[in-house]
Amino acid sequence: MERVTSADGTGIAFERTGDGPPLILVGGALSDRAAAAPVATLLSDPFSVIAYDRRGRGDSGDTPPYAVEREVEDLDALITMAGGSSFVFGHSSGAVLAMDAAATLGSRIPLLSVYEPPFVVEDSRPPLPSDYVAHLDELVDAGRRGDAVEYFLRVGPQVATEEIAETRRAPYWPAMEALAHTIAYDGRIMGDTMRGTTAPLDRWASLETSTLVLDGGASPPWQRSATQALARVLPRSTHQTLAGQTHGADPDVLAPVLRSYFEGETTA
Repeated sequence: MERVTSADGTGIAFERTGDGPPLILVGGALSDRAAAAPVATLLSDPFSVIAYDRRGRGDSGDTPPYAVEREVEDLDALITMAGGSSFVFGHSSGAVLAMDAAATLGSRIPLLSVYEPPFVVEDSRPPLPSDYVAHLDELVDAGRRGDAVEYFLRVGPQVATEEIAETRRAPYWPAMEALAHTIAYDGRIMGDTMRGTTAPLDRWASLETSTLVLDGGASPPWQRSATQALARVLPRSTHQTLAGQTHGADPDVLAPVLRSYFEGETTA
């Protein structure tokens, strides 16, 4: 493990795998750098893959008050450490953070790929409640971390009640509870993009970074509609569907697609 210091003094923990052009992996809700390890290993040739704990997670610090801008600064610090520019891949809400960073940092992120940012752009599923983030904060402040995780699973990815019950009995549940306070961070990153309309996606309509937009062929229709809507908004995007994959794509399927995309840029 290594550590870099962000602009506000927060320490951000990361691990590097491989030796080559840098590629930073940005995880989504309830994930830390360990979740990215399988993909990092598969991409370590030909890249130097950087998997990190977003602030508030794992071995990284967490300096209040939270703001999305601080997470962009965290990525900026990692890019500086990596030599001043880096490819970036973001998953789920981490994809949204990655796009915000690309919009802010410009050429420091020369190439971007995102997998299934969880926008809600139509009415095939309910939008997030207007008090979603506030309720998460209330649950965590009351010490009800498990209830906060359950609330997220139920209203966000819409996990079935029976599956949530099984998850609460799983050995990894305490690790999920430990990250409960960061779910509201992801909610703030998502902003109003889960309210049932494509209009909020226009904030990336001027993003000049070339972007590979990915979704899974076995993901629910609302998620695929969202990804396709994003691809239409981004001025320099390519859309690709990974057959048979869901929101948690198999690393053995995902990694070759990312390698081909980013390696093509390094040899162009």
